[in-house]
Amino acid sequence: MSAVRPTDAESGLTADELALRQGVEPVACLDELARPELFESDDELDRFLADLYASRRDGVIPG
Repeated sequence: MSAVRPTDAESGLTADELALRQGVEPVACLDELARPELFESDDELDRFLADLYASRRDGVIPG
């Protein structure tokens, strides 16, 4: 049986230490995160958000 390892959140490391460990770099420009083509329509976005909010209300964990 293998030992249980703490998750990054449980490790006691700061956010900066976790970012360094994971090789995460700061976003230079928020436009880099924009994906206007992600949803084909406003209706599709609205359905996605409604489903997301409902799953959060119901305590559903994705995955």
